[in-house]
Parts: sequence; structure tokens; C-alpha cells
Amino acid sequence: MQIDLAYAVPIVAILGFLYYWITRNDDYFHEKPIPSMAVKPIVGSTWPMLFKKIAFSEFVQNSYDKYANAKVFGMMDMTRPIFVIRDPELIKQVGVKDFDHFMDHQPVFGNPEYDHPNLLVGKSLFTLAGQRWKTMRATLSPAFTGSKMRQMFELIVECSERMVNYYREEAKSKGPQEYEMKDVFSRFANDVVATCAFGLAVDSVKDKDNEFYVNGKKMMNFGRFSVILRMIGYQLFPALMGRLGIDMIDEEQNSYFSSLILSAVKDRNEKGIVRPDMINLLIQARKGTLKHQQEKEQNEGFATVDESDVGKAQVSTDMTDTEMVAQCLIFFLAGFDTVSTCLLFLTYELAINPEVQQKLYKEVQDTQKSLGGKSLTYDALQKMKYLDMVVSEALRRWPPAPAIDRLCVKDYQLDDGNGLSFKIAKDTALWFPVHALHNDPQYFPNPSKFDPERFSDDRKGSIKPGTYLPFGIGPRNCIGSRFALSEVKTIIYYMMQSFSFERTSKTEVPLVLIKSMADVIPEKGVHLEFRPRK
Repeated sequence: MQIDLAYAVPIVAILGFLYYWITRNDDYFHEKPIPSMAVKPIVGSTWPMLFKKIAFSEFVQNSYDKYANAKVFGMMDMTRPIFVIRDPELIKQVGVKDFDHFMDHQPVFGNPEYDHPNLLVGKSLFTLAGQRWKTMRATLSPAFTGSKMRQMFELIVECSERMVNYYREEAKSKGPQEYEMKDVFSRFANDVVATCAFGLAVDSVKDKDNEFYVNGKKMMNFGRFSVILRMIGYQLFPALMGRLGIDMIDEEQNSYFSSLILSAVKDRNEKGIVRPDMINLLIQARKGTLKHQQEKEQNEGFATVDESDVGKAQVSTDMTDTEMVAQCLIFFLAGFDTVSTCLLFLTYELAINPEVQQKLYKEVQDTQKSLGGKSLTYDALQKMKYLDMVVSEALRRWPPAPAIDRLCVKDYQLDDGNGLSFKIAKDTALWFPVHALHNDPQYFPNPSKFDPERFSDDRKGSIKPGTYLPFGIGPRNCIGSRFALSEVKTIIYYMMQSFSFERTSKTEVPLVLIKSMADVIPEKGVHLEFRPRK
């Protein structure tokens, strides 16, 4: 009995300490002059998402609505305190004006502090922190300007024309067919990234199980239990995860994509191959020959975000092989999911709003006629005002990221100028509730209605800054907004030349989103018919 007790005491002490350590922040917000969500030990306030009881977008909307009279409220993301900023003025204040205090993201997808060779995601632009992020942003920023997108645009057009030709031939032999939109547009986005980022010619519509697509799908499956465990690990023990070199990407996909990129770089350097794609731009960045140039003024879409002075700075960097691979991988991760998700919701809205679809088709016809039968050009795409309105509204109604985060990198005294004042401590995170802001009737009347006219020349000026954030805000906004918008608009242009998007018996209205803390997709997919135009 004495031996048992000798073991029991330290075990109880250890368990008690662990419980104390994990729950030490549960009353974090009690002394703050803001309301806060209820907390459950260990799982915090976000437990409904963790246990797949609610969709990410729904969680953001419900918590936002619950504190309708607050500018800021608190919650616990497992053990991490989160300040949720509801007020657009405060979002601009911390996201733009006082950006130096909120420069980083939370270490959820990798730990940028560790140079472990396995940590590819931790070396990507999305995850990097502090000066390392500033240097990489300035290094990569010239690769995402309008002039560089213009050079890559032909590759996007090639993928679009090839995909539409496939479905046109299908319709000729089989008649109108029903397809699931996430599958359709994941294959399209995959092929665009393959050619624009990896220099590969892939046809994922015809060759459905090609190696590049299969590995990409595996890499993008963030709903797997093993990935969720890794995300929880980075929430609870980021330093330990970083030291151990545990990455969000499996070793198999890590090796596959690394080999592709490094082989392509070696081949191009040895043979002097130049191709208008991301690998070529990264090679230039590595050599220090990729510089920010003054761009001529051009309307590239309402949702496009501007580059800040951080991205326009002239820097000198010695990009390693691993860093180069990491940037290509994050380009894949962002491009594959954001584009396919936007397109799935966009085509859904066109199908259930036929009057919008018909008006857009008229603009497509007019543009096609003005080109005289030639392929779409970058300049012609930018002149399609209604297409931009439709895409902007799809991103409002269904933003790919329901919330975006920032990490406080040095103590900050938040003051709204009207009596609300409190300290946000270093290493504390913020959320901007994007989905809820986009669907707040105070900023977007009748928000559930799909209304592209919100973004017409007459009305878009009335949209309050800080309320429309599909690509983020401030210097840490999405570097690839131009590329993503070009992709989305180009494939819609070509699809609508040949098809209308029609509802079927399997089209779920309204959509029910999957219950997840990561994915933002409909539970049963979006099934539509591609009906050939006469």
C-alpha cells in the first residue's frame, strides 16, 4: 500500500499541474472591460468546431451575433485567448494603422522559429514571422503584380480552354451532364497551379488520377484525424512541435513536391529554360533580379488588395532550396482551395439566380464579340465590370476564410477613443470575423440575397472600409489576390460561352456547410448541370 501511495502522489501532482497549466487562461477575460464566451476546460470556447458540431462560418456568425452591442469580445481557442474585433474602425486600426503590433499569424500550421528541414509550411510566407516575413514578402511581392499576372495569363487561358473543350465533347456525346462543382473546379485549380507554379502540363479532367492531382488532394485533406491532431499540437505546444519538426504536410507529399520543384529549378538553370511561371519568378527572386516596378493604374477588380510599403521595399535575400519549395507549396495550398471554393459557391449562386446568370452571359457575349473570336486577354478581362461585380458578391456571401487572425507581437493598448481601453498582451491573438461582417445587414442590407449590384459603380463607394475582407487587410493581406481573381474570372468566362449552370434534383437549396474547424464547403457538395448553349 505504501508503494502504491508513493507512485500515486507524484502522478496526482503531475496531473494537477497539467490541468492547471492547460486551464490557466480560462478566466483570462474576466478582468477585461469586454464580454467573453463561456469556456470549457482544455477545449475552450471553440469546442463545437473541434467536435464537428457546427460549421466554421456558422460558429463565427453565431458568436458575432451574440455580442451585437460589443466592439470587441473574448473567447478561448482551446487554451489560447482570442480577442474578436467586431468593429470596422478597430479592425482598420489594428490591421493597418498599428500593424507593427500585429504583424504575425498564430503558429497553427507550423512554427517559423525553428529551421528544422521538415518544416516546409513553417518556412512559407503565410507562416513566417517578424523580419523574416517582411523580407520574404518584399522578395515575392514583385512576382504578384499586374504585369507579372499578365505574363502568366496565357497559361490560365490554356487550362480554361482545355477544360471547357472536354465538357463540350462530353455534352456532344452524352447530352447535358450533372457534375459536382468542388470536384470540377479542384481539377481546374490543380492544373493551373501545376502549370503556373510547377511548370507541369497536367490534364486532371481527362487523367483523373494523375500523380500531381492525387498528391495534391492528399495534401489538402485537412479534415484527417492526424492533421487535426497536429493542429491541436501547434495550439498547445508550438515550441515542442517545431523542435520535433512535425509539419502539417505528410512526408510523402513533402518529398514529392520538393523533388518536382528542385528538379525543375536544376533543369532550367542548366539548360537556360525561361517560362512565364512561378518557378521562373522565384529563380529571379533568388538571384536578386526581381524588383518592384511602378505599375500603371488599372482596374483589376474591387476585391483586389493593394500591396503596402512592406512589399514594395527593396531587399536582398539568399533564398534556400527549402524556402523556395515552401513558397511553391503555399501557392498550391492557397490557390487550390481558395479558387475552387470560390468557384463552387459562385456557380451555385448563378444557378439559383438565373437573372444574374443571364446578365453575365450577355457581358460574356459582348466581350467575345469585341475580341473577334480570339482568346481572352488580360486587358479584356479587366474591362468586364459585371463579371467583377458577380465575383465580388460571391466572395462577400461566401468568403473562403470565415475569420482571419493576427498575433500581437508587442504589448498594445487598445483605445477606441470612446472610453473602451484595455491592454492586449504580447503573444495574444486577434480574430477578424470576416463571414459575419460580410453578412451583417448594417453593412450589407438583406445580406442573404445574392446581389452583384452592391458592387456597381454607383453603390460600391458606400461600402464601409473594414467590412469587406475576402483577401484580408493591411500589409499581411493575401499576396495572390490578382492571381486568384484572374483564375476565377477566366474559367467563368469560358464556361459561360458554352454552358449555362442549371439546378438539378440533387442541388441543395439552401446549402448546409460541413461541420468542421478547417473546411468551408457544402456538406453534400454542389451538384449542377452543364447545359450546352444553342
